[in-house]
Parts: sequence; structure tokens; C-alpha cells
Amino acid sequence: MDFLFNSNVEFYIAAYLIGGIPFGLLLAKKFAGVDVKAAGSGSIGATNVLRVVKQSNPKLAKKLGIATLALDAFKGVFVLMIAYFMGLDDSVLWAIAVLAVLGHCFSPYLGLEGGKGIATGMGVMMFMLPLETTIALVVWGVMAKTIRISSVSSLTGVLALLIASFVIHPNMAHAPVVFIVFILFYKHIPNIIRVLKGQEKRVI
Repeated sequence: MDFLFNSNVEFYIAAYLIGGIPFGLLLAKKFAGVDVKAAGSGSIGATNVLRVVKQSNPKLAKKLGIATLALDAFKGVFVLMIAYFMGLDDSVLWAIAVLAVLGHCFSPYLGLEGGKGIATGMGVMMFMLPLETTIALVVWGVMAKTIRISSVSSLTGVLALLIASFVIHPNMAHAPVVFIVFILFYKHIPNIIRVLKGQEKRVI
């Protein structure tokens, strides 16, 4: 059990456990009295929090949606910031980033269920690859304004980030980026199927 006292391992565990905190579920239950896992898409992310709470309280829905988005994005960055200022190697930082996303998508508090990972993924990517993530957010914003389908906007932005990372940093090790992108697409498989069938709902 000595490996548990290794600082890198402690950061890995912290990244997974903190990444797994289902802020959307907790906020919606606390302030709106609803279970987002039992309504809407069943996701614990900001989009479903907004959609579900909006049915009873539109003003509160916006506040809770923004809070969920911010907290989900920050929970991965929080561990990364501490690790960075402690001088840990880039490979360790990337492992922390991956584990934070895995924690959100496969939460230990929800029986390894979780959210779609977009906010947490973009949070850790903004820390690790700020330019690429800025490009991704611009693409996401354009798609969100025009297509108005959350999953399509999100995945297009994620794909833009992946492509930008190869263009801007062709010599870096892209495995962590590819893995995170894979997880985000994997979690969106039901959305992708609904898009192909023309059944995915637009954000109004």
C-alpha cells in the first residue's frame, strides 16, 4: 500500500474523486427539488439541468445551469492547478486531466454512471491547451447559435480542438487528447444516434 503515499498517485485519486462530484445532480436537488437523473435526458450536466428545471422555474434554471457548467469545468482544473504549482511533470498533469474527465463520466458516487464530460473536458483542456480550447469554444458558439443542438455543437467543438492540437502542436504526445475526445464521443453515442434519426431536441 506504499504506492498510496506517492504524491502522483494521490493526485490521480483526487482528480478522479473530485471529477466524479455530480454538481448538476446536487444543485438541482438542493435548489429545485428535482432529480435530473430521472428526467429529461437523465444526464447530470448543465444542459439537462437547464432543460429539467426550466419546466418549473425558468429563472432558476439558468442560474443552476450556469453554476453546473462552471463547477463541472473547474473541478478538473482545481486539481491541475495545485499539481502545476507543485511542479509536477506534464505527463502527470495529463494523467490528472484524463482522470478528472473519467471521474465525471464514470462517477464513483453514481455507480460509475455520470455526465457527458464536455464541461469537465473543456476545463482541463483550457488549462493544458488554451489556444486549441479557445478555437473549440468559438466553433461551439457558432454551432450553438446556428444549429441549436447541444450535442452537435459540443462534439463539433471537441473535434475542432483535436484537429487544432495536431496543427498547433504537431510534435506533442496526443494520446491523452485523443483518449479524452474518445470518451466524450463515447458518452454521446445515444445523442449521435438520435441526431442520425432526426430525434435530437434543439435547445430553445
